[in-house]
This record gives sequence, structure tokens and C-alpha cells, in this order.
Amino acid sequence: MTQDIEQADDRPDPVPDIEQAGTARGERRYRFLVAGYSLSSYGTFLNMVALNLFVYETTGRALAMGLFMAVRLGSGFLAGLAAGGLLARFTAKSLMLYTNVAQAAVMLLLVFAPEGMRTAALMAVSVVVGACGTLFMVSLRSSIPEMVGDERRSWANSLSITGRSLAMVAGFASAGVVVSLVGYTAAFVVDMATFVVCAVTVALLPIAGGGGGKDARPEAEGDSGGRTQESERRTGRRRMPGAFLRSAAAPGLGLMVVLRGADAFGSSSHNAALPVYSAGLDASHPAVFVSAFWCLWALGNVVAQQLIQRYIKRTGRAVGAPGFGYGTCLMSGAFILAFAGFPSAATAVIALVAGAADGLTEVSYTSHLQTLPAELRGHAFGLSATVENLGFGVGMILVAAALDSHRPLTVVAWSHGVAIVIAVVFLIRVTGSRRRDRFPAPCSGADRDGQVR
Repeated sequence: MTQDIEQADDRPDPVPDIEQAGTARGERRYRFLVAGYSLSSYGTFLNMVALNLFVYETTGRALAMGLFMAVRLGSGFLAGLAAGGLLARFTAKSLMLYTNVAQAAVMLLLVFAPEGMRTAALMAVSVVVGACGTLFMVSLRSSIPEMVGDERRSWANSLSITGRSLAMVAGFASAGVVVSLVGYTAAFVVDMATFVVCAVTVALLPIAGGGGGKDARPEAEGDSGGRTQESERRTGRRRMPGAFLRSAAAPGLGLMVVLRGADAFGSSSHNAALPVYSAGLDASHPAVFVSAFWCLWALGNVVAQQLIQRYIKRTGRAVGAPGFGYGTCLMSGAFILAFAGFPSAATAVIALVAGAADGLTEVSYTSHLQTLPAELRGHAFGLSATVENLGFGVGMILVAAALDSHRPLTVVAWSHGVAIVIAVVFLIRVTGSRRRDRFPAPCSGADRDGQVR
């Protein structure tokens, strides 16, 4: 009997095996979700081209395309303001599910809209896609720590960013072919199908969803936990502005979000300037340079994600906030050089660098926000989405006006130059804070024995 007990004591503790099995299961579920998300992202980027062309063909006015984009960005802006409050009242899983269902429904409405109702249907698509896209992204990013664990959040962010980058290239590259060969209706049906598939992957995902703090509590809290949750549901609307402001006041987050907005402002410049610059290079085939540039950008982004994952696996360290500052400087500098007229081989390398740096900024920024407490995380991501939409929207207006009288290089250099300046300020603050934490100053006015004079 004693021998049996001793042998049992020598057996390995099964708890780590259970934890490892749970982690592996969570990662498989997350990969399943990312597959659906990547497919819906493909549909989104496919329709970004198809819808703009359809708007122009339906209305016959270029101004309508700008209005369509403005409504879409404005809806995303307002959704960012409301995202934190919604995550405090509903599960992240339910928000991810119903945002996909809503986008599929509105695309179906556009497909069957009669001739006289197409303009109204297009505006409905603009509102729903803009708002639901923002809500889905905030819900996904804020709930990643609950889905895969804090130690795997950088890996999870890299995986979702890789899927989105590949989907962007595939969507943009195939949009012209799909519209030309099978028409607008088929493109809209494809987009609707991708949202349905994404909704199914979310519905089949056995997660509680977190992010807003609502689902982070264990179910075993009993009646007191139920009363607390009921109280939070009743007061969630009143507490939302306070939580939103507290997330903005988190240490270092304000400047980080400002930098993110400046990054979005710079992104609007190269997105608007690329077609103009490409047409100047080859007026007969203006899409060649744009397509090649974005393909190389996506390749650099994917390579960066693989390197980041290997770095995390080898060192056990996540990409910190400094990576966001350094990545923004490198990315903005690369986009400026892309319009400098270098030979094709050099421009290809610059596009790869821009994509890699963009991937670094995305992972480091998202991973840093995910370190916030659960009750602030959803509000922080909502604030970030609001600022990003504002920066990109304002940028598109200003850049479009500037491109009428200035070269693309000048416009992009000024726009991304703003991001570089703010990034340098951010890096100075981050490195200064780390130096103070590593070498704390001695207490002033105190003797060696600790007595204050």
C-alpha cells in the first residue's frame, strides 16, 4: 500500500497537462474564428471597390462616392464612441455575431432593392457596414485575452493581422475581375456570403466572450454576482462616459491614441496619393503600380508577423509600447520614400519595409491596449477606433484638396511627417519613463538614516 502511494506521488501533476490542453483548445477555436474573420475581410475589401464603382454608376456623380465614404467613416466614428458601453452590457461574442448578421442583411437588402430605392439602400449599407465593422473589431480585439490568455495575445494579434492583410490584397486584386466578369450583384452576394460564414464561425465558437468586463466574472459568484451584474446593466449607460474618460486617462494611453490618429491621418495620404502617383507613372495602366505595391506591402506584413511570433516564442517577451513608436517612424518614412521616384527594385524593397513596419505597429499597439483592465479595455479600443476614423476621414478631405495643387510626394511627406514627429515625442516619453522606473531618484530632503529634515 505504501509502495502504491509512493508511486502515485512520483507521477506528474495532471494539472499542467489540463491547462496545456485547454490552451491548445482555445487556440484552435481562435484559429477557426480568424478564418471566418479573414473571409469576411476579403468580402469587405472586395466590396470597398465594387460599392464605390456602383455608387458612381448609380448616381453619376463623383461627389456621391465621397459622401458614401464620409457616411461610412462617420458611422464608424459614432460606433467607436458607443463600443465600450455596449461591451459593458452585452457579451463580445454576441456583438461579433450580430454585427456580421446585420452586414449580411443589409447586403441582401441592396441586392433586392428596386431601381428607385438603390440610393437609399446604398446609404443604409454605408451606415451599417461602417458601424458594424468598427464594433466587430473592438469586440474582437478587446476579448482576445479572454479567448487565448494574456501570454498568447501577441500571437493572436499577429494571426488576425496576417489574415486581414492577405484578405485585403485578395479583395483588392479580385475586385476588378469579379465586377467585370459577373457584375455588381454577384460581388454583393459574395460579400453577403462571407459575412454569413463569419457569423457561423462566431456562433459555433464556445466562448463567453469578454472584453467589457461583463463576462470576466466566474459564474460561481452566486446571487451577489448576479445582483452586481444586474446593477451594472442598469447603470451602464450612466457610467459609460466616466469609463470612457478613465480609459483615455490611463498612463500613456492618451499620447498613444493621438499617435494612432496621426498614423491614420498619414494613411489617408498614401491611400489617396497612390492612384494619382501610379497614373503619373503609366497613364495607360494606372492599376499596375497600386496592385504591385499593396501585394508587396502585404508580403512584408505577413513576414513581420512570422518574425514577431518567433521572437515571442524564443524570448517569452511581448512586443512592447516602444515597438509602436519605432514602427510608426519606420512605416511613415517608408511611405514617404515610396513616392520619391526610386527605381522599381528599390521601391519594391520600400513597400516590403512599409508592410513589415505596419505589422509591427499593429501588433504592439493592440497588445499594449489589451494589458488594460477588462472594464476599461472595451472603452479604450472604442476610443482608439473613434480617433482612427476621425484621423482618416479628416485626412481624406485635406489630402484630396491638397493633391489638386501639390505633388503626391509633398502631400505624403507632410502627412506622414506629422506622425513621425508625434512618434518621436512618444518614444522620448516612453524611454524616459522606463529610465525612471529602472533608476528611481532618491527621496529629496531625506538623510541617509531616512529622517526628513
